[in-house]
Amino acid sequence: MAQATRFHGGDKAPNNGIYIETGKNDHHMGIEDPQQIELKKGDKLPENTNDDRVWVLKSKHQTVH
Repeated sequence: MAQATRFHGGDKAPNNGIYIETGKNDHHMGIEDPQQIELKKGDKLPENTNDDRVWVLKSKHQTVH
């Protein structure tokens, strides 16, 4: 069974790591300094800034613009 990759506020983190807030067309929406939070597996994600945004696990190779 595939694991979810997008999460909303109140969801539990499936893995340890840094989670970053993103949205549809995030580069076009002007998310220049997205929220980032380090969580441990099972921690609850904070609420999103707005309903169009989600949390994703930041990959080791992903850079923030």
